[in-house]
Amino acid sequence: MKKTLFLLVATAISCNSSQKTVKDVATEASTVASEITYAESVTEAELKEHLYIYASDDFEGRETGQPGQKKAIAYIKAEYEKLGIPAAKKDGNYFQEVPLEISKLPIGKLSLNGTDFPIGEHVLTFTAANTTADEIVYAAYGIEDSSYSDYNDIDVEGKIVLMKSGEPKNDDGNYTITGTNETSIWSNMSESLTQRIQIAVDKGATGVLYYDADNFNRFKRRFESMKTNNSGRMEVVDDNAPEFYSLFIDQVLATNLLSNIETDNEPKVLSKSLQLSFESSNDKIASENVAAIIKGSEKPDEYLVISSHLDHIGISANGDINNGADDDGSGTVALLEIAEAFKKAANEGNGPKRSIVFLHVTGEEKGLLGSQYYTDVDPIVPLANTVANLNIDMIGRIDPAREGDRNYIYLIGSDKLSLELHNLSEEVNKKFTNIELDYTYNDENDPNRFYYRSDHYNFAKNNIPIIFYFNGTHDDYHKPSDTPDKINYDLLENRTRLIFYTAWEIANREQKLKVD
Repeated sequence: MKKTLFLLVATAISCNSSQKTVKDVATEASTVASEITYAESVTEAELKEHLYIYASDDFEGRETGQPGQKKAIAYIKAEYEKLGIPAAKKDGNYFQEVPLEISKLPIGKLSLNGTDFPIGEHVLTFTAANTTADEIVYAAYGIEDSSYSDYNDIDVEGKIVLMKSGEPKNDDGNYTITGTNETSIWSNMSESLTQRIQIAVDKGATGVLYYDADNFNRFKRRFESMKTNNSGRMEVVDDNAPEFYSLFIDQVLATNLLSNIETDNEPKVLSKSLQLSFESSNDKIASENVAAIIKGSEKPDEYLVISSHLDHIGISANGDINNGADDDGSGTVALLEIAEAFKKAANEGNGPKRSIVFLHVTGEEKGLLGSQYYTDVDPIVPLANTVANLNIDMIGRIDPAREGDRNYIYLIGSDKLSLELHNLSEEVNKKFTNIELDYTYNDENDPNRFYYRSDHYNFAKNNIPIIFYFNGTHDDYHKPSDTPDKINYDLLENRTRLIFYTAWEIANREQKLKVD
């Protein structure tokens, strides 16, 4: 086993300890190159050469599913082929198909005991729903928490559940859950609706009919807006996800289901003939992640994933191209350079002990969709064996708040799931790059909520330690003026090297990172 600079013991400092840390400084045998040698292969010139191509007008702003995005994935694939780094997928394909769709209003009706209720009048739904039922389970408020449950005497598995908004009261007029005249969160539609639906899902229900007299018109306004604009949100298609139907009903339909629903708070089974006939009119979108891998020499079944997003926001309505040089062209070319550095090390017999996946994800600008598909639907390598994710999103510019103090990078999330990762990151930086690691946006109370706004989050929600590298926003953010000539290539080089050094230590340390 070849030793690197990180893994030597500083015996002159401590002869009593055999534990090797990132702080150890020692001489290496002349026949073995250190990580510094490979980090130096990351250069301003190569980053610039890549970015002037990748963020050029030829790539048409790289919008998810559009021709420019197809050019982007072809470019990334060609670079990995040139480097001799194989595809991460077992079938040898660099592309991971990410099926997407733009949600549009379904068409159809609900039929109750032979009476039709067309969509948009007394019933609303935003997704396809096709099923029949001979009975419906009424769950009153659909609440379950530590002090109260509407589900004690009913079984909703495989059933459609009827529920209403609000919460129960005692005979004395106080609310049952709080025991006072103050409401709980269950009276707040925005906070409680998702919880009510999730409870029904967890109990095996196939759908919910939700009656909320106060908010039905709010749902209807959203429905009418989508109908008028003929536009919807792009979403991941997961064919393996269990079907679940969420429908919003008004008083007319609610009282047809249960005449005294306003006052009846007793859960029960209702014998009703119900048919849902709502067909999808969603537009299908084909898109792709790109993934390459360098297999580990000693721990090939443990994985470090380094990610960036390959997409941007495309062409504006007036024809201007949003090149996305910083967002996230800078992360894309940094990832290619990091991959090249690790490949050079591997070619010289100094490859990483753990496997490294170089993951370029699509659909970030549409809602972190490529990384969501990777983590939630089809992980190329097991999430349980993924030791960390280093995510690179905008590292080539300077936040206006940092003008005159440019040698910095914002780090987000390094201490959220693993203190070891945070400490490792700090030590690596002190040893090699001396960049100011700014944790301004790591604050849980940060109103920007950047922790939730890039692809690392889909790894973090799966309890995988992450670091998000970010330069902050600027006046050219999401504008046609985010162009390659405005990138600070010296900073891009140094920041990319920092990420390489951090990845090197994670991939080569004896023990994988502790999750705490």
